[in-house]
Amino acid sequence: MYGNSGICRVEGVSMKPQPGGGQAMYYTLTPLFGSGTVYTPVETRVFMRPVISGEEARELVRRMPQIEPDACEDTDQRTLTEHYRGLLHTYQCESLVKIIKGVYLKGKQAAARGKKLGKTDRQFMKRAEELLYEELSLALDIPQEQVKDHILQTLEPAAQ
Repeated sequence: MYGNSGICRVEGVSMKPQPGGGQAMYYTLTPLFGSGTVYTPVETRVFMRPVISGEEARELVRRMPQIEPDACEDTDQRTLTEHYRGLLHTYQCESLVKIIKGVYLKGKQAAARGKKLGKTDRQFMKRAEELLYEELSLALDIPQEQVKDHILQTLEPAAQ
Protein backbone atom coordinates (compact mmCIF):
# COMPACT_ATOMS: atom_id res chain seq x y z
CA MET A 1 0.00 0.00 0.00
CA TYR A 2 1.56 3.28 -1.10
CA GLY A 3 -0.12 6.35 0.38
CA ASN A 4 -3.47 7.01 -1.24
CA SER A 5 -2.24 5.57 -4.55
CA GLY A 6 -3.46 2.18 -3.44
CA ILE A 7 -1.75 -1.14 -3.86
CA CYS A 8 1.43 -1.07 -5.89
CA ARG A 9 3.95 -3.68 -6.92
CA VAL A 10 7.60 -2.79 -6.40
CA GLU A 11 9.09 -3.29 -9.86
CA GLY A 12 12.60 -2.28 -8.93
CA VAL A 13 15.00 -0.03 -7.09
CA SER A 14 17.40 2.23 -8.96
CA MET A 15 19.58 5.30 -8.62
CA LYS A 16 18.17 8.54 -10.03
CA PRO A 17 20.00 11.84 -10.48
CA GLN A 18 18.94 14.64 -8.12
CA PRO A 19 18.54 18.33 -8.89
CA GLY A 20 21.74 20.07 -7.88
CA GLY A 21 23.83 16.93 -8.25
CA GLY A 22 24.09 13.60 -6.52
CA GLN A 23 21.90 10.56 -6.78
CA ALA A 24 19.26 8.89 -4.64
CA MET A 25 17.70 5.45 -4.50
CA TYR A 26 14.15 5.28 -5.91
CA TYR A 27 11.45 2.61 -5.94
CA THR A 28 9.66 2.02 -9.22
CA LEU A 29 6.06 1.15 -8.34
CA THR A 30 3.21 -0.04 -10.56
CA PRO A 31 -0.35 0.33 -9.25
CA LEU A 32 -2.10 -3.05 -9.38
CA PHE A 33 -5.54 -1.53 -9.88
CA GLY A 34 -4.66 1.44 -12.02
CA SER A 35 -2.27 2.60 -14.65
CA GLY A 36 0.99 4.45 -14.80
CA THR A 37 4.22 4.20 -12.88
CA VAL A 38 5.19 5.82 -9.60
CA TYR A 39 8.78 6.74 -8.80
CA THR A 40 9.38 7.48 -5.14
CA PRO A 41 12.54 7.93 -3.12
CA VAL A 42 13.41 5.00 -0.88
CA GLU A 43 13.70 7.58 1.92
CA THR A 44 10.21 8.98 1.28
CA ARG A 45 7.85 10.28 3.95
CA VAL A 46 4.86 8.91 2.04
CA PHE A 47 3.29 6.05 3.98
CA MET A 48 4.02 2.53 2.73
CA ARG A 49 2.99 -0.78 4.26
CA PRO A 50 2.47 -4.37 3.16
CA VAL A 51 -1.02 -5.50 2.16
CA ILE A 52 -2.94 -7.12 5.02
CA SER A 53 -2.90 -10.91 5.18
CA GLY A 54 -5.80 -13.14 4.24
CA GLU A 55 -6.47 -13.87 7.92
CA GLU A 56 -6.42 -10.15 8.78
CA ALA A 57 -8.85 -9.51 5.92
CA ARG A 58 -11.23 -12.25 7.09
CA GLU A 59 -11.08 -10.90 10.65
CA LEU A 60 -11.79 -7.35 9.41
CA VAL A 61 -14.86 -8.56 7.52
CA ARG A 62 -16.07 -10.45 10.62
CA ARG A 63 -15.64 -7.30 12.76
CA MET A 64 -17.36 -4.92 10.32
CA PRO A 65 -20.71 -4.92 12.18
CA GLN A 66 -18.93 -3.74 15.35
CA ILE A 67 -16.90 -0.98 13.65
CA GLU A 68 -18.46 2.37 14.46
CA PRO A 69 -19.41 4.54 11.47
CA ASP A 70 -17.65 7.88 11.19
CA ALA A 71 -19.42 10.50 9.11
CA CYS A 72 -18.84 14.19 9.52
CA GLU A 73 -22.16 15.92 10.09
CA ASP A 74 -20.73 19.31 9.17
CA THR A 75 -21.88 20.72 5.83
CA ASP A 76 -18.81 22.89 5.23
CA GLN A 77 -16.87 21.35 2.33
CA ARG A 78 -13.49 22.22 3.83
CA THR A 79 -14.37 20.64 7.18
CA LEU A 80 -15.73 17.52 5.46
CA THR A 81 -12.59 17.21 3.34
CA GLU A 82 -10.28 17.58 6.35
CA HIS A 83 -12.30 15.04 8.34
CA TYR A 84 -12.33 12.36 5.65
CA ARG A 85 -8.73 13.03 4.61
CA GLY A 86 -7.68 12.54 8.22
CA LEU A 87 -9.34 9.12 8.25
CA LEU A 88 -7.86 8.16 4.87
CA HIS A 89 -4.40 9.20 6.05
CA THR A 90 -4.44 6.65 8.87
CA TYR A 91 -3.90 4.14 6.02
CA GLN A 92 -5.86 1.54 7.98
CA CYS A 93 -8.64 -0.62 6.53
CA GLU A 94 -10.77 -0.08 9.63
CA SER A 95 -10.79 3.68 8.94
CA LEU A 96 -12.01 2.98 5.41
CA VAL A 97 -14.86 0.89 6.83
CA LYS A 98 -15.73 3.78 9.18
CA ILE A 99 -15.97 6.19 6.23
CA ILE A 100 -18.06 3.80 4.12
CA LYS A 101 -20.48 2.99 6.94
CA GLY A 102 -20.73 6.60 8.07
CA VAL A 103 -21.40 8.05 4.64
CA TYR A 104 -23.85 5.24 3.82
CA LEU A 105 -25.87 6.05 6.96
CA LYS A 106 -25.61 9.77 6.24
CA GLY A 107 -27.01 9.08 2.75
CA LYS A 108 -29.93 7.09 4.18
CA GLN A 109 -30.73 9.93 6.59
CA ALA A 110 -30.56 12.49 3.78
CA ALA A 111 -32.86 10.38 1.59
CA ALA A 112 -35.38 10.11 4.45
CA ARG A 113 -35.49 13.93 4.48
CA GLY A 114 -35.85 14.06 0.69
CA LYS A 115 -32.25 15.27 0.26
CA LYS A 116 -29.25 13.97 -1.64
CA LEU A 117 -25.84 13.12 -0.29
CA GLY A 118 -23.29 15.86 -0.95
CA LYS A 119 -20.53 15.59 -3.54
CA THR A 120 -17.69 15.57 -0.98
CA ASP A 121 -19.28 12.71 0.98
CA ARG A 122 -19.82 10.73 -2.24
CA GLN A 123 -16.24 11.30 -3.42
CA PHE A 124 -14.66 10.17 -0.16
CA MET A 125 -16.96 7.16 0.12
CA LYS A 126 -16.01 6.13 -3.42
CA ARG A 127 -12.29 6.48 -2.66
CA ALA A 128 -12.62 4.56 0.61
CA GLU A 129 -14.46 1.76 -1.21
CA GLU A 130 -11.80 1.64 -3.94
CA LEU A 131 -8.93 1.40 -1.45
CA LEU A 132 -10.70 -1.14 0.79
CA TYR A 133 -11.93 -3.35 -2.04
CA GLU A 134 -8.49 -3.34 -3.71
CA GLU A 135 -6.82 -4.50 -0.54
CA LEU A 136 -9.44 -7.10 0.33
CA SER A 137 -9.36 -8.37 -3.25
CA LEU A 138 -5.66 -9.05 -3.04
CA ALA A 139 -5.69 -10.37 0.54
CA LEU A 140 -8.66 -12.70 -0.06
CA ASP A 141 -7.62 -13.63 -3.61
CA ILE A 142 -10.98 -12.70 -5.15
CA PRO A 143 -11.75 -10.31 -8.03
CA GLN A 144 -12.24 -6.71 -6.91
CA GLU A 145 -15.74 -6.65 -8.43
CA GLN A 146 -16.78 -9.49 -6.09
CA VAL A 147 -15.50 -8.01 -2.82
CA LYS A 148 -18.70 -6.16 -1.89
CA ASP A 149 -20.84 -9.26 -2.50
CA HIS A 150 -18.34 -11.38 -0.55
CA ILE A 151 -18.64 -9.02 2.43
CA LEU A 152 -22.44 -9.07 2.29
CA GLN A 153 -22.56 -12.88 1.99
CA THR A 154 -20.15 -13.27 4.90
CA LEU A 155 -22.12 -10.91 7.13
CA GLU A 156 -25.60 -12.13 6.14
CA PRO A 157 -25.65 -15.24 8.39
CA ALA A 158 -24.46 -13.13 11.35
CA ALA A 159 -27.35 -10.70 10.85
CA GLN A 160 -29.97 -13.43 11.21
